[in-house]
Amino acid sequence: MSLISLFLQNGTTANAGADAAAGGMLGGSGMMLIPLVAILLIMYFLMIRPQNKKQKETQKMIDALKKGDKVITIGGIHGVVSSTKENTVVIKVDDGTKIEFNRTAISTVIVDKPANAPEEEKRGLFGRKKASSVAKEIKESDKKDSVAAEKAAESGEKDE
Repeated sequence: MSLISLFLQNGTTANAGADAAAGGMLGGSGMMLIPLVAILLIMYFLMIRPQNKKQKETQKMIDALKKGDKVITIGGIHGVVSSTKENTVVIKVDDGTKIEFNRTAISTVIVDKPANAPEEEKRGLFGRKKASSVAKEIKESDKKDSVAAEKAAESGEKDE
């Protein structure tokens, strides 16, 4: 019996000590919220916000579908839109084959570039030119220099 009373006394004094420590920690709980809020903000800006932007762009793309657009479905089927309805799109896959899909099944609308469109300059990380485009510029300038040197040599030979 004395052992039970000893455990009960130790338990109540331990709980009283824990309550006192918790009372002292209440002031520190505000400091523990700062990292939690920071993590939530980081998750919002790195994960949630970009996903929402992508979802809005996809919705705009789906809403802008019209007859004649080349599309790719989420299943990988390539085709041309032959007609559109409120929630579905009819895609012409082959000469006599048409398939009806939900608008949400369209993953990409293919945009053909004109043949005479200038090639965009490729840029790497932080807006710098990629090494391949820099190498092309060097080769082009070397060609111009060699052509100019050849012309100068030919004009020098004609003078003599």
